Amino acid sequence: MKALIINCSPVKTGATAEIVRIVEGEISARYDTECICIDDYRFDYCRGCRTCHRTARCIMEDDVSRIMKKIDEAEVVVSVAPSYWADIPGQFKAFIDRCTPWCDTHEPHAAIQEGKRGFAIALRTGPGMHECDRIIHSIEHFYGHLHIACAGHLGLTAIEYKGDVEKRKPEIMDFCKTI
Repeated sequence: MKALIINCSPVKTGATAEIVRIVEGEISARYDTECICIDDYRFDYCRGCRTCHRTARCIMEDDVSRIMKKIDEAEVVVSVAPSYWADIPGQFKAFIDRCTPWCDTHEPHAAIQEGKRGFAIALRTGPGMHECDRIIHSIEHFYGHLHIACAGHLGLTAIEYKGDVEKRKPEIMDFCKTI
């Protein structure tokens, strides 16, 4: 079985990337894992033309289809996102917007294979869970429209730097047992 772990942050070496590394290490004995960083892909913003509502295809040809192919090939998708102004980073939001051709809110729509499980991990610098809850909701909303079953989530507060992840490692490792 294949697991795709997405670093939803544009930062490839920070706290989010460290969590991705821990998740991969914890689940790689059970899954063929692949980690990607949203910032390694190039795509434009959705233009709102709604052509995809009639054709199930976007008018733009770029890396969105490459990412969606990876999601389609995986049985498990784990999205790890930090808080950028109390929600997912703009780069990940732009990707989600471009996934409208696969969204089940219109016909025809493109589809990925059924039976996938999705997990969300949110992190923020402050002490309260409200921002993590919002990030998790955004990710799970995205999963729902792709028919990826929301199978679990984890919110991590008080994480600003990569070094802050170490004290939360047992919690992350425990969560990985559910994946």
